[in-house]
Amino acid sequence: MNTKVGQVHDLSSASRDRSWTGPTCLLFLSAVSVFAQSGAPPPNVLPTMLEGVGVDEHLGRQIDLNLTFIAENGYPVALREYFNKGRPVILNLIYYSCPMLCNLILNAETATLREIPWTPGKEFEVVTISIDPNESFDLARKKKAVYLGSYNRPAPGWHFLCDHEGNAKRLAELIGFHYRYDEHQQQFAHASAIFVLTPSGTMSRYLYRMPYKARDVRLALAEASENKISMTIDKVLLFCFHYDPQAGSYTLFATNVMRLGGVLTVLIMAFYFLRMFRAERRQSALAAIQVNPARQGGDGFQVNPARQGGDGLHRREGLV
Repeated sequence: MNTKVGQVHDLSSASRDRSWTGPTCLLFLSAVSVFAQSGAPPPNVLPTMLEGVGVDEHLGRQIDLNLTFIAENGYPVALREYFNKGRPVILNLIYYSCPMLCNLILNAETATLREIPWTPGKEFEVVTISIDPNESFDLARKKKAVYLGSYNRPAPGWHFLCDHEGNAKRLAELIGFHYRYDEHQQQFAHASAIFVLTPSGTMSRYLYRMPYKARDVRLALAEASENKISMTIDKVLLFCFHYDPQAGSYTLFATNVMRLGGVLTVLIMAFYFLRMFRAERRQSALAAIQVNPARQGGDGFQVNPARQGGDGLHRREGLV
């Protein structure tokens, strides 16, 4: 009887091991594919095009308020027009024809501003500047109409500007916003960030994580209004750039987000397989108990399997 029980238990274990070979391999391949899909670079390794692209924080640095840009009305305007009014300033550098991350930044910014009871033009200013020297004020005006419509309330202090005489690049270097232009793709490779400055034009806070929390933005504005400097605790950069198969053999868009999504997928699969594995082990244990009844030691009493007698009834016997 013990030999048969051992055989049944061994067969059950072997079957269970074989049944988990497929899911285990699938989980392993999924983890590998997170960073290997479509030829993507390994973790913490940026592709060549993104080398030098990112954000270096220059907290406390004074920007040049004499830099001029083209306003929505087509006339040059100096940055100082938006500063020295006793109000902090939210600054973001994007480009209006961007097909990817820039729209996400503006969407997230607009959603956050809707949650803040303050109004651009009263408690703070917002200055959005295109880094593309080829974009016109007409495009800036159209972009402004779209986002002010989405904001859904008056915002006289939200300004959409265009580059003028290369000043967008100069301003970007001053605040530590590094980007590159790819001639083949005709796109800018850049990171996602918005910047909060004091009323006098000093760098006060860098905000990265989307969606931007209304509490963080409001606190950053309050501190900037008091000329305080705040260090960033969590710096999560998204990169905006598209690779075609000829140029880089893969597509890269918001790299960190996609990798995070892949990791979460693997974790969810691991949790699912773990639950299945535990359920199967419990079922196997119950089956083993039915085949080989539990024994109790100490009192010398042993329970034997129920035997079917001639009368068709089950009987239990105790052996000393």
